[in-house]
Amino acid sequence: MDRKLFIGGKWVGPLGGEVVEIRDPATGGMVGTSALAMRADLDRAVAAAKAALPGWASMHADARAKILHRAADLIEERVDAIAMVLTREQGKPVPDSRKEILFSCEVYRYYAEEGRRIGGDIRPSSRSDIRSIVTSAPVGVVGGIVPWNYPVDLYAWKVAPVLAAGCTAVVKPPHETPLAIGMVVKCLEEAGLPPGVLNDIPGTGPEVGAGLSAHPDVAMISATASVPAGQAIMRDSAATLKRLSLELGGHSPFVVLDDADVEEAAQAAFRRGFSNMGQICIAVNRIIVADAVYDRFVEAITAITAATELGHGINPGVLYGPCTTDKVRRNVQNQLDDALSRGARLLTGGSAPKGEAYDKGFFYRPTLIDNIAAGSAVLREETFGPMTAIQRAASDTEALHLANATPFGLAAYVYSRDVGRAWLFAEKLEAGQIGVNVNDTTELQAPFGGWKMSGIGRELGPEGLMTFRERKHIKLRLGG
Repeated sequence: MDRKLFIGGKWVGPLGGEVVEIRDPATGGMVGTSALAMRADLDRAVAAAKAALPGWASMHADARAKILHRAADLIEERVDAIAMVLTREQGKPVPDSRKEILFSCEVYRYYAEEGRRIGGDIRPSSRSDIRSIVTSAPVGVVGGIVPWNYPVDLYAWKVAPVLAAGCTAVVKPPHETPLAIGMVVKCLEEAGLPPGVLNDIPGTGPEVGAGLSAHPDVAMISATASVPAGQAIMRDSAATLKRLSLELGGHSPFVVLDDADVEEAAQAAFRRGFSNMGQICIAVNRIIVADAVYDRFVEAITAITAATELGHGINPGVLYGPCTTDKVRRNVQNQLDDALSRGARLLTGGSAPKGEAYDKGFFYRPTLIDNIAAGSAVLREETFGPMTAIQRAASDTEALHLANATPFGLAAYVYSRDVGRAWLFAEKLEAGQIGVNVNDTTELQAPFGGWKMSGIGRELGPEGLMTFRERKHIKLRLGG
């Protein structure tokens, strides 16, 4: 594949001619190339979005909904082709790619309908001849920054509500995985999106991400990124007081209380820890287990993890593929070396698999460690890769303390057969979303976002739409 920039309704080359190669993380083989945007390309993309804003904002919500529905239909029709490209550029197995793409279709459809429900209300006033009307308007041109771990899905989380809210967009998809997104943008184009409403310019964070954040004609930034990247976005946005929606890194605890179903909890923790090779913001970084069931749990999850087979995601039956970048592997190895030097115990994994099928890819065996010393990097920093640390807790109070003992608060999980006990425990967890006896906290109709250093604002649900609308109060006096 050879994809270009999408600016003003046209596929164009970058003004500077910059191109990046996209390689398969399982084999190192060439998948395609992508144009790489620079500041001059960003300027023309923002200009196109600004010019298209009045027409799109004034378009009836039903007309916008029709385009989003049609785009979702086209993406669904092409799911197999898009999934194959996504797997080859990102590494996740094809079944996971298809699941991601099909969920993105639901996001477009959901916000198509939510956009139709944008309304206002009349508030009580101090005088009988006064009406206080509270309404809203599109915030303006929105800059979107999308990561490489779930590029198609998280692209929809940004684009669908932005467009449904009547805003126009300039999106920086990840330069590591821009090809499947290019196919999605083609679907939006074919669905009838007016020129300039969506502009898609793959680029790097220091170049395009920073440029979007500082651009005077961009009213808001919606980004999914690491904590350091989010901090940089805030600094770059400060001069123009941009609205921000930042979904940042996590360090999710998975708590197993002493009355939990140990086997069920072990399977759930394994899947949430190592799906997509742990490259998920809500992946399980730390498993906190009650003393009474600790040994049973460690035995169960170690057996499951040790039996995991890796392979190229395009091959039938493969459930776990490579890391997307070698940087992920290096970070895991560095955190592991640090933990082991402080006395941690390696339970399984801890190295790249050997053999011709793995030698050219970024494979790393799912890794479990325990007996981790306080101050270890794995307990302080998001791993974002295939390693999970297990900790022992003598009581619910200690488990809660360990769970909340980081500056992050994106997601958390607790397993217990006693729903009341788990409910009370969940209420005290410091996280934006909590799974009780379930290992996925994402729900399309509920808000998603972090506490503490894990972000600002919310995506999904009605909140994910209204974040792109500005409130407006109209005070009206009746009569002449």
